[in-house]
Amino acid sequence: MTAPPGRLDAAAPTPPPPPPPPRHKHVLRYAAAVVFTLAVAVFALPDLLFQLDRRSPFVQLVPFRPFILVGVTALLVLLLVVMVFERRVLPFVAGVLAVLLVGGAMILPRVVADPVPTGGMSLTVLAFNTYEGRGDAHQLAALIEQQRPDVVALSEAGEPFSNQLRPLVEPLGYHLHTSPGSRRRDVNAVTAVVADHLGDVQVRIGTETTTFPYVELSGAGLGNTRVTAFHSVAPVPGSVPDWRTDLGLLRQWCTGPTPAIVAGDFNATLDHSVLRDAISGCGDAGAQRGQGLVPTWGPTPRLRALIGPQIDHVIANHGITAESFGVHDIDGSDHRAVITRLRLPG
Repeated sequence: MTAPPGRLDAAAPTPPPPPPPPRHKHVLRYAAAVVFTLAVAVFALPDLLFQLDRRSPFVQLVPFRPFILVGVTALLVLLLVVMVFERRVLPFVAGVLAVLLVGGAMILPRVVADPVPTGGMSLTVLAFNTYEGRGDAHQLAALIEQQRPDVVALSEAGEPFSNQLRPLVEPLGYHLHTSPGSRRRDVNAVTAVVADHLGDVQVRIGTETTTFPYVELSGAGLGNTRVTAFHSVAPVPGSVPDWRTDLGLLRQWCTGPTPAIVAGDFNATLDHSVLRDAISGCGDAGAQRGQGLVPTWGPTPRLRALIGPQIDHVIANHGITAESFGVHDIDGSDHRAVITRLRLPG
């Protein structure tokens, strides 16, 4: 029944909204998100944080950035799931997403191929680290016979390995130049294998490196282009300063007034800020062909194929561009052979 006028119950009062959280709690949450983001960035982007990648342990960590970013992606997914129930994690989500976007932007250009160059002269370069001369010389000779490179840059290849390879490739039309080193050990020497059709090229042995003298070729069929077989020390703890010194030498070719090609084991990836700075002015053959993440080193064949970093490179300046790039496994070495066909502007 209807209550008579004047006897209706008063409407229940609307409860007041909950008070906003204290301002200091907002500040603390955002401060925690900033600290959390920096912690993630230290592992994923150490080269962008005070060049931490030039010191241990980050110098050894940054080559694996693509796989670290996979972990960052998993962390982002986890945070998004949490945010469904707790929106206060939004600043943490934003920070991790920013790290992921920056890291992705750094590696994406290496998997996108540049336009294939046309015109000019073709020059094929092969680079291979023999791993203290343990690489199979017969397999290397077979690869040379198949690919017919104009220049081969061999790291850790001294007189013992050269003596194995010479009788295998000289009948194919090649001759060898080896930097000074121990007559009994291969590890400290570099060898350049040069096609006879290039003629009587000039050879210069560079001793500015800390450990491995390089071999620089010029003249004759190379014209005014210099081709260098180069090897840097590895950035193991205790040798990082020498590693930085060796990579710094690449600047002389990349910023020099004449066309230059440098090939070999750089013991660095394009994620290392030291290498990026040193080769400013040069292009990397693997990255130009969209294969800048293809592994070239690993302690075992399986790891080398799956997660190894690309530390073997062919770089060039003055518009010299790669039109092909590939890797080949050779028994006995922990490196893959890298071969690229370059196009020199006419």
